[in-house]
Amino acid sequence: MRTLPAACAVTAAAAATLLLPTAAFASPPGDNGTVKIHDAETGEDLKENDPHVCEFYLDAFGFDDQQDVDWKIVQWPPTAEVKGKLAKSGSIVLDDEGHGRTEDMTLPDGHYKLIWNFEGENGRAKHKVFWTDCEDDTPSSPSPSTSTSASPTPSESASTPASPTPSNSSATPTESSGTTPNGSATPTTPAPGPKDDKGDKDGSLAETGASVVGISLAALALLAGGAALIWRRKSHQH
Repeated sequence: MRTLPAACAVTAAAAATLLLPTAAFASPPGDNGTVKIHDAETGEDLKENDPHVCEFYLDAFGFDDQQDVDWKIVQWPPTAEVKGKLAKSGSIVLDDEGHGRTEDMTLPDGHYKLIWNFEGENGRAKHKVFWTDCEDDTPSSPSPSTSTSASPTPSESASTPASPTPSNSSATPTESSGTTPNGSATPTTPAPGPKDDKGDKDGSLAETGASVVGISLAALALLAGGAALIWRRKSHQH
């Protein structure tokens, strides 16, 4: 009967011995969390780390509830003017699930190191190194030749009045007006007057008739002279 209790005691002692290493290697409260560098466009529920950022924030996961955190960011080689020189710092209180995030922030382009100290830490502070590079994200300024408003085209800014076309009622220069289209005077040509019927009959037609009559009389005289000459010859022959 005494053997059974003794055996139970030995078994319990052996079990406790097996559990001791597990408890010894378990992380103490407060040191179980992690912190990430997040690009400003990365969701805070994602546990990824963004080592190259422009605008960014710090995002913590898995810490104890309501833990107080003090953090700082220092300059780090190879771009640091002075290694460990403070660049930015702040504090935050995590929520009931040990989660929290800072406000978005920016730093001059370079290499930095985050040092994350929290209440109740038993080991070292959490660390992260990262780069900031905003040069590629800077919008290019417009060239001097680019205008903010479109210049109106000639057709939009001013309408060209149509050239007046001469109408039928406008006066056109004639020979009797005495002026040319540019206003200079020109000699006028008298318009022909009415025909003189009397002049036509007594003038050029009369002269033409007289010449015809003269020619006719001369022809008759020649014919008469010829006839007389022929008659004389016949008379001498008889």
